[in-house]
Amino acid sequence: MKDLLCDQFQATVDECLIRHKSVLDVMSKLQEADARISRAIAKAVTSCGCVRVTARRQEVPGDISLQQLRQYMGTHLEGALCESCKELVEAEVGNLLFYLAALCNVFDLNVYDALLKEQKKLSALGVFNFS
Repeated sequence: MKDLLCDQFQATVDECLIRHKSVLDVMSKLQEADARISRAIAKAVTSCGCVRVTARRQEVPGDISLQQLRQYMGTHLEGALCESCKELVEAEVGNLLFYLAALCNVFDLNVYDALLKEQKKLSALGVFNFS
């Protein structure tokens, strides 16, 4: 049985998206949504200060397995998003999901099917998927 939430979300996006239905509009709005997420996170660092980026080279011993690599890799983040920044980032992620669903609609793809296929691929390949 397909996930009803994904299907309902995708159907609602299809009903709401009227003006920007062109694939070019959808692609550019998807890119804009991605940029807005990056901007919201940057503002959380630079304006609010609730999180801090402390980036440096990841220190990884040469004699570890791929499975052990996870314990040596960090996010470069310190702190946590405050409630205000969290709400903004969450809203921007929602906007990105809206345009992702819109892109799926343009190409007659099902969001849930794409998620399911990706989940199966991740389960099968595990850590070897993105190494």
